[in-house]
Amino acid sequence: MFAARGVSRVLAKAAWRPSLSRTPFVTSPVISSLPNSVMASRGYKVPLTEIDFVLNDLLDVQSHYKKVGATEATPDMVNAVLEECSKFSEDKLAPLDPIGDRIGCKYSEGVVTTPPGFKEAYSEYSEGGWCGLSVPSEYGGQGLPMSLGVIRSELTGCANWSWGMYPGLSLGAMNTLLLHGSKEQKDTYLPPMCEGRWTGTMCLTEAHCGTDLGQVKTKAIPAGDGTFKLTGTKIFISAGEHDMAENIIHIVLAKLPDAPAGTKGISLFLVPKHLQKKDGTLEEKRNVTCGGIEDKMGIKASATCVMNFEDSVGYLIGQPNDGLQQMFTFMNTARLGTGLQGLAACELSYQGAVRYARERLSMRALSGAQYPEQVADPLIVHPDVRRMLLTQRAFSEASRAIIYNASMMGDYWFAESSSQTEKDEIEDYLGFFTPICKGFVTEVGLEAASHGIQVFGGHGYIKEHGMERIYRDARISTLYEGTTGIQALDLLGRKVLMNKGKLLRRFCSEVRQFSTENISDPAARSHALQLLYRQGEWQWLTLRLALKARSDRDAINASCVDYLMYSGYVTMGYWWARMAKVARQKLSADPTGPKAEFYRSKLQVADFYFDRILPRANSHAKTMLASPSTLMTMPEEAF
Repeated sequence: MFAARGVSRVLAKAAWRPSLSRTPFVTSPVISSLPNSVMASRGYKVPLTEIDFVLNDLLDVQSHYKKVGATEATPDMVNAVLEECSKFSEDKLAPLDPIGDRIGCKYSEGVVTTPPGFKEAYSEYSEGGWCGLSVPSEYGGQGLPMSLGVIRSELTGCANWSWGMYPGLSLGAMNTLLLHGSKEQKDTYLPPMCEGRWTGTMCLTEAHCGTDLGQVKTKAIPAGDGTFKLTGTKIFISAGEHDMAENIIHIVLAKLPDAPAGTKGISLFLVPKHLQKKDGTLEEKRNVTCGGIEDKMGIKASATCVMNFEDSVGYLIGQPNDGLQQMFTFMNTARLGTGLQGLAACELSYQGAVRYARERLSMRALSGAQYPEQVADPLIVHPDVRRMLLTQRAFSEASRAIIYNASMMGDYWFAESSSQTEKDEIEDYLGFFTPICKGFVTEVGLEAASHGIQVFGGHGYIKEHGMERIYRDARISTLYEGTTGIQALDLLGRKVLMNKGKLLRRFCSEVRQFSTENISDPAARSHALQLLYRQGEWQWLTLRLALKARSDRDAINASCVDYLMYSGYVTMGYWWARMAKVARQKLSADPTGPKAEFYRSKLQVADFYFDRILPRANSHAKTMLASPSTLMTMPEEAF
């Protein structure tokens, strides 16, 4: 299994120790100013202490793994995976990130070449067994839980988001085949994808339609031998063509000749770049061709391709005209992965900004010199700088809790002990959180990246320090896999109103129970009271919007982004209250222990969140109830 293929030397260690503690920056020593070249060379450091806190202290991951039958995900195995993936991410991927941004992918006559070092890093990744980490062992995978794969994706994505998109798209393709593919398709395509010899993509978007997939024009004509001939062009296809693997498996949306109109007529197909001969080797001729790559604002080392299907041989996945529902498996994987990009922006920008704020000397604190022996005080003593740093940190740590919890729900999809009814229920509940993970977390990630630039001042605007790269890379996260507006409409329209608030009531009940259980604790009372109020207000706002929509359908679209942001801030508040409770318990048990400062900083950040971030929900609550008339009365020609 995994230990034999990549981390056996770690499992042999007597103990595992996190390599980076999240110490409170308020007590960190001042480091003398360093040359810019030195500061720029410092890369991403995996926050293992923070990850350990969320997994074990907050979410009790080992109890969860027992419930889903993940017997091989022992503490030693989890620690080994984290430690080895941390080394690979920090040592191999992070140094390639600025190189990939500077050089980008190159296109010539249908061939895409990735930046120097990308192909070699992918080979090492594949040889370590990482591609199939969360794929069942019967297909050559490691058989570990999906949630552990999400953490792997966080680490590789934080280190180098462009590079991480290549195996990330493959994971979505593999999950789609696992849940919807035939036995023959699984047996044929999953083993080489687990080995990393083949990768995968998701081909949805066409030039005339992105979100509105009912307009898809790609055709699939039955060939009479069980295969189909696909014709059409797809755009914005991440990892659609590259030089890192010998074959690429495209998961494609297309329409059959007799398909119903709109989204009800979409089918899902598997289309390989190279067809496989009877002897298992690949045909030299390409079954799918790349017509070019996009010149983008960010993620320059991720090939964003135009893919041409010209009588390309494809294989139907599942039933005809059921493609959109099947593709949601891929899309939900991708949306959770995109939420990780928001987390990555928070984490990376915080790490860079807090280092700089400790080192950069500028002015004196208004309360008096804090470091009189220096020519000036470091940036970190100034309240406005701390506001930005604490905002980044609050977003990062709560986003991690939200996404890890969601990924653990996903473990039930593949658990043999889960009945179909249980899987459907979990999928519905996870669906409620998916727009928050994808829409809200990416928005606050973008804000955190902006704060990172601001802390650096003018130095953040130039490329030398890499802070502007974080923002450029993160900007796409609020666009692909459905814009923030689409995620917001999905949350309010489909996930809340269409099921009459069932999922919302379930989560609010969870928040209410937590609040009432902790309201008698003086240390927790303030947070508990605020959450108790917010869960009631959330349901009341939802009812008001539902009533407004009866007379004005535009009310839903006009209010949905405010609704999403309100939902995100309340959800994040719930997780900060839970983290604060755990931190208090740990401090009570060991007030002078080695992690005491870590837990105290948790309480400080939680107080900051409730005092300065959660009140943002007030403006969203007011705005979402405003009449759509101020948006809709202006005639089109007046714009």
